[in-house]
Amino acid sequence: MSAAARLYAAGGVLLAVMPLAMVLANRSSPAVVGLAALAFLAGRWVEDRVALRAHLLAPLATPLAGAALAFLAWALAALAWSPFPTVSLRVLAEFLPTLLAAYLLACTAPGRIPAFAPRLAAAALALGGVLIAVDLAADLALERALGRRVAAFVHNRPALTLDLVAGPVALVLWRRGARLWAAAALAFAALGVLRSISGAAQLGLLAGAAMFVAARLLPRRIGLEFAGLGLGLAVALAPVEGDLLARMMPEAAHERLVQSSSRARVAIARSFGAAVATDPWRGAGTGTSARFAETPVAESLPAEMRVLLGVGHPHNSFLQVWAELGLPGAVLAALTLMLMLARVARLDQPDRAVALGLVACAAAIAFVEHNGWAAWWTAGLGAAISWLREAARPRAETASGKDGPA
Repeated sequence: MSAAARLYAAGGVLLAVMPLAMVLANRSSPAVVGLAALAFLAGRWVEDRVALRAHLLAPLATPLAGAALAFLAWALAALAWSPFPTVSLRVLAEFLPTLLAAYLLACTAPGRIPAFAPRLAAAALALGGVLIAVDLAADLALERALGRRVAAFVHNRPALTLDLVAGPVALVLWRRGARLWAAAALAFAALGVLRSISGAAQLGLLAGAAMFVAARLLPRRIGLEFAGLGLGLAVALAPVEGDLLARMMPEAAHERLVQSSSRARVAIARSFGAAVATDPWRGAGTGTSARFAETPVAESLPAEMRVLLGVGHPHNSFLQVWAELGLPGAVLAALTLMLMLARVARLDQPDRAVALGLVACAAAIAFVEHNGWAAWWTAGLGAAISWLREAARPRAETASGKDGPA
């Protein structure tokens, strides 16, 4: 086996086992994805360092990359007015290296993922889903055995990671004729998601599955327009989400969603929305959600609206962009999302349906959960995109090692 093949094998193993690693250590995905990216990058360097340059630089010449880089540039510019520059730098120091690793993985892994890796990934997804279900049924015996914090929410991040990765891995397996493996990956990942206490993971599963079915059954244009409308509304309505939910959400719905703390989430969204309304133009600064209650804009709000600004983030990534980066950040984020959909529109079926399912899943989760700068989330998206790009590669190209720029 050549040195490049050994590096690709190592990268393939790391990429495949990442979901299981998250179950065993729920902050591990940035490290695993980073190591996988380094392995594939080194393999490409050994194989053909001249071609590697095209693999890494060609995607940066696209309008999508231009919009994404403009968004990142604005986030860096927002450091200038952040009241907590140390906090902002710490957030970016976690996010940017993981984003770079995700980009490198998506550029270098497709076409070089070993033939054994998809089935290994299916096994990791299945085992991860089973472990989540069994551990919760056994009153978190695994967490006790590992000497970790005994709380059901420790499986939320792993469940969200299963959400992201299962569909793309199943697509690769389906394309290669391993349809039982694909079904097993989806079924056991869904078991872990549904057994978890994460309402966000379950919402992501439902949204992703619904969008996949719609994209398969509806004409191409209608499916894409539906996705675009959803993303556009997610960005545009984020600042008024709390007020809308407070007026429209019946008490019975809150009672059914008591485990998801729906009342608190509505109040949090209202508080951050009020902060956006007070200063919508530039935001409070990158990463300031962690100490948003201490920002100048928060101090201008009524006391009752400041209480829940100290929760760490608004539990809505779209609202977080508005609060931290203002109108320019929201516009650039929306532009990036629309250009991403334009890229998805060029895919053939079933790749397009799976990609739209991933978009819907990720958007639904982002609308109700987690810190948008979180490294574990970025790593999960990077892995999912890498598997999607692998599915689009004809198997003959992967075997022969002849492919164009990633």
